[in-house]
Amino acid sequence: MARDYEMKREYLQDGEKIEFEFEQNEFDFIVEEIPCREFKGSGNYLICYVEKKNMTTWDMIATFAKFLNINAEKIGYAGLKDKHATTYQYISVEAKYENALKKFKHKQIKILKRVRDKFSIRMGDLAGNRFKINLFGVEQKDAGKIEKLAYKTAKLGLPNYFGYQRFGRDGDSLQQAKEMIEGELHIEDTKVKKFLISVYQSQFFNDWLKERVLESRANNGGQFRLLSGDIFVTPEGKIFTPKKIPQKDFQEQKVVPTGLLCGRGVYRARGEARKIEEKYDDGFLYEKGSRREAIVFPKDIVCKYDKNFGKFTLAFTLPKGSYATVFLENVANRNLKAKKIKKKSKKL
Repeated sequence: MARDYEMKREYLQDGEKIEFEFEQNEFDFIVEEIPCREFKGSGNYLICYVEKKNMTTWDMIATFAKFLNINAEKIGYAGLKDKHATTYQYISVEAKYENALKKFKHKQIKILKRVRDKFSIRMGDLAGNRFKINLFGVEQKDAGKIEKLAYKTAKLGLPNYFGYQRFGRDGDSLQQAKEMIEGELHIEDTKVKKFLISVYQSQFFNDWLKERVLESRANNGGQFRLLSGDIFVTPEGKIFTPKKIPQKDFQEQKVVPTGLLCGRGVYRARGEARKIEEKYDDGFLYEKGSRREAIVFPKDIVCKYDKNFGKFTLAFTLPKGSYATVFLENVANRNLKAKKIKKKSKKL
């Protein structure tokens, strides 16, 4: 059931391509985690708001674990953040380590705030992420186009693809996932095995979403077309299949359609929607399946253009699990692959 990982992501608008340079580094790619709850100020856990630069979340967790001489599993975090960036996120440890952490120093990690809470942080405990990204080589005539397309996407929605980062460098993670699923590669590490299965599920989802986007572009004037049998989700996470297509609620951003992350124990679409979905399903996959939002709505967009340097700064908020690079691709109307090399902005 192998699929080609060189999958081109398609978007709802089909206009001209906008050229710019995009480089992921600590100056030009900033990510701020938005927590899903307010921390109370008392309790058995210490919540730390942490800045990290040019390192993975896993490496950051390993650094704290080594410093505190504890197992990495004892440190809670809500999600993985980009390596080639400056990122801000929350982690949790038992409150008894508060004094020890006052002595923590690291050239790539800073603890900016500390607060107590009754609960630890678990995977998924975030509302979303706030991004601030610098684009270079932007001509003045294109700056207005980028801003217009960004606001249009906020209104009509963004196809919620998994970004190219999901599949590893040159698709190597996806290739490993396929080999493992087909029995050609044996993986003992449970964490790695689970990650590779999620990569496999992600590719099916992306392929499905591409077909739905192309169908919408051809038949619905560039707006995502809802089908009978689609499964929807509310902002509160309630999943349902309505008797009638909820077009108005979708336009008002009260519900969004979902796509399948194949596996066991998950609702499948019905009717017209299922005819497309079943082409991207693997009923033999033993891992638990789920549903993922097909469309998301970027919020709080802020644009700033510096014509002297041809630099366009774009800030926006996305729900958890959504990729900033997908939003950039949607605006550029072309697939991107970030360069992780220069550090331009420091002197700008």
